Amino acid sequence: MNIAIITGASSGMGMEFARQLDGCLGKTDEIWFLARSKEPMETLAASMRIKTRVIAIDLTDEASLKQFEEVLSIQNPKITVLVNCAGVGIHMPFARQSREEIEAMIQLNIVALTRMTMLCLPYMRKGSKLLQVSSGAAFVPQAAFAVYAASKAYVYSLSRALEQELRGRGITVTAVCPGPVNTPFLVSAYGDVSKMNPLKKLTMVKTSCVVKKAIDDCNMGKGVSVCGLPIKLLYLSTQGIQNILLKCFRPQADSADIGGRS
Repeated sequence: MNIAIITGASSGMGMEFARQLDGCLGKTDEIWFLARSKEPMETLAASMRIKTRVIAIDLTDEASLKQFEEVLSIQNPKITVLVNCAGVGIHMPFARQSREEIEAMIQLNIVALTRMTMLCLPYMRKGSKLLQVSSGAAFVPQAAFAVYAASKAYVYSLSRALEQELRGRGITVTAVCPGPVNTPFLVSAYGDVSKMNPLKKLTMVKTSCVVKKAIDDCNMGKGVSVCGLPIKLLYLSTQGIQNILLKCFRPQADSADIGGRS
């Protein structure tokens, strides 16, 4: 059975990935939606062309991840696409955030994404695609967005490294790095969006544009997808040396390193 998996599918970019992939996926039997909120996913599933499985799961809960691991083991699917889209952010000075808020960002943005990647990679084959939703915030540290930006820098770095490691297995890895996107995330992060930095408002992009470019870039084998000229200029100005080093120190891929399943 060929499946696509989308985390964070209950809102925002996760929902948009579901809608757009529904219209362009070939040879995919099911799309699996993963998020905590079940009702929005069920509503979305009812409109999908491809058969959909809704899995209400807290990706930060180890017991829930263990159960999901068992589901994968029993089903033994081929994962053609994995979109790690679940994430959370809080725009507030570091010293004013609670320990619970900071740890929640780290758990979802870093630990859960890493665990999902680890769980799914053994079921990915040549031609599979991994889209890791990072952010333009990954390129530079951001005051009042310190933990969020740092967590997205982790996602970006992990994705660029996996891009090199998995090249030999024919698996495409794309770090999706948009600037501000008009989704419910902004309300959650800022509370009052009107207080958002005016420069960030000018770089706001539509969710549909970000997702379309991400899918197109992944299909073209690109390691990074950046939507919008301002964020692309930021990316080029900060990441040039890193891109050179990645190419210079590209490892020889060994499929045995990942433990791929037959």
